[in-house]
Amino acid sequence: MLMDVFERDYETVVYHERDKRAFDSYEMRSREVIHRLVKESSAQHVVLKALCELQELRHLLDEFMPSKGVWLVRSYEDVVNSHLALWTGMPESIRRIVQDRNTAGWRGRGMSGKTHALIRSLYHPGISNASACALFWYFRNILFFEQNLDQDSRVRLVCYEQLVQRPAEILNELFAFLGITYTPRVSRKVVASSVRRKPPPEIDSAILEVCDELSTRMKRLTG
Repeated sequence: MLMDVFERDYETVVYHERDKRAFDSYEMRSREVIHRLVKESSAQHVVLKALCELQELRHLLDEFMPSKGVWLVRSYEDVVNSHLALWTGMPESIRRIVQDRNTAGWRGRGMSGKTHALIRSLYHPGISNASACALFWYFRNILFFEQNLDQDSRVRLVCYEQLVQRPAEILNELFAFLGITYTPRVSRKVVASSVRRKPPPEIDSAILEVCDELSTRMKRLTG
């Protein structure tokens, strides 16, 4: 959704994670390829979605200076409900990560020893897909704090719910942070219909607790 917003702006060129020029199977191509795309672009701003590279965001910002990052966080209940409609194999991915955090492709990359120990303690055979998806939300978003991005002035944490409920206000502030001119036309298709559209999923109580704790910590930064 946010990438589509950027794409409607005349100052940007956007590379979605499905764009084969910049990504291969949703993973970013080599740094040499990305540097070339940036150099060849005639747009004032180049936007890439680092979906599988969250754990490398600080390094990416350093390498592609001057650049800025946007970390969009969404309610884990809604994220889990969205994942349930698409992914059925998350318990197996978590099982593999419990055994070795480097065996599930990009999903476990950058995971700290502390987080890995927590995931091992929360995993159990027979874990539901909903609980596994909630764990996934947790260990990918805790990377924000493990990289100290909350203390990095180049990064802006944005609450999805605030964005879709107050798009003009939130996007105007975000575009100012990014140095892009905001115009109302870019947000005309942003709607809040996806917020709490379904009842909260059933998640193991211990996993629910750590997700709530992280969610609260992030909400403190987004107001």
